[in-house]
Amino acid sequence: MSKQMKIPCNILSESFLIGILYLVGTLSLYEDVIRRGRPYVYPTILMVQLFIIKSWMRIPSNNTFHYFLFIKPYNDKLLKVCKLNKIPNRRTIDRRFKYLPISDIISSMGNLFFSEKLVDGTSASIDSSLLKAKGPVWHKSNMNNNRLPISGIDIDGRWGFSKSKGWVFGYKLHMSCSTGKLIVPLSADVSTANIHDGNMFDVLIETLSGIVQNILADPAYDNSKLYDSCNKKNLRLICPIKTYPSTPSERIKLAEFYDSVIGQELYWNRKISIEPLFEIFKDTFNIRTVPVKGLYNVKSFVLICVLVYQLAVYYNCIIGNENPRKIKRMLCC
Repeated sequence: MSKQMKIPCNILSESFLIGILYLVGTLSLYEDVIRRGRPYVYPTILMVQLFIIKSWMRIPSNNTFHYFLFIKPYNDKLLKVCKLNKIPNRRTIDRRFKYLPISDIISSMGNLFFSEKLVDGTSASIDSSLLKAKGPVWHKSNMNNNRLPISGIDIDGRWGFSKSKGWVFGYKLHMSCSTGKLIVPLSADVSTANIHDGNMFDVLIETLSGIVQNILADPAYDNSKLYDSCNKKNLRLICPIKTYPSTPSERIKLAEFYDSVIGQELYWNRKISIEPLFEIFKDTFNIRTVPVKGLYNVKSFVLICVLVYQLAVYYNCIIGNENPRKIKRMLCC
């Protein structure tokens, strides 16, 4: 599973963070397209590098992070690796933080794991997990009347329900991951907690076509439209299906495959992949409750954490670490 890559010894001798920032700058994960209006002063990958530092150092506030960047000489090496000559002002950091294409970069990293044969391409697991919003909850009675009874409520948050956590006010992380020996995120996105899992399905599997064969999901994804989406992308959706006397023959075939020995062996990989990954991810970055408010801020913050997790695992793979998923000790606590 480990893959050796030549990395300059001066990078390896500094820190994990510097090594990861170096990788982001050399992996060609994203290229800015020509757009109308004023071009970006700071390329997207450079901003991603800065927000990786922010996530790594556990700095939730952009204002605090902006102050942190000016601390010298501590940050000189970090800024040098990012090839940053001038630190962006705080408004630029706020604006770019909300609209970074992190989902696309996460998918590019997922494809990188496959292209370098670090993960198994048989199946990918897919699921979602609820995240609590920062501050007090907004009860539905007040929400329906558009009334804020107290200050500090995240007005973008919504109510979502899960069997394990009950009702949660906040957001939802949707993610797919590899199965097999090395389990890493392959694609991810964030929505408010009231969005059904099936609505984010196409977004998560978009880049998995031609890379994996099977998509492993729970009963929430048992929907004819999702099966059709998978068929168009040459993917096979495997999830629990209930049959009745009036069940169409097409669904009976799907249920028979799920209940078969092969189907059960494939589906067993879901229980030891996506579900534990969510717990490991939340524990590593301490984000069971998100530290920022607003959908775009929450989305950027959480997805940056997903990307950091991918990069840390990848970095451990290429330097030959025996257990590449042990990254919590690498982060600044």
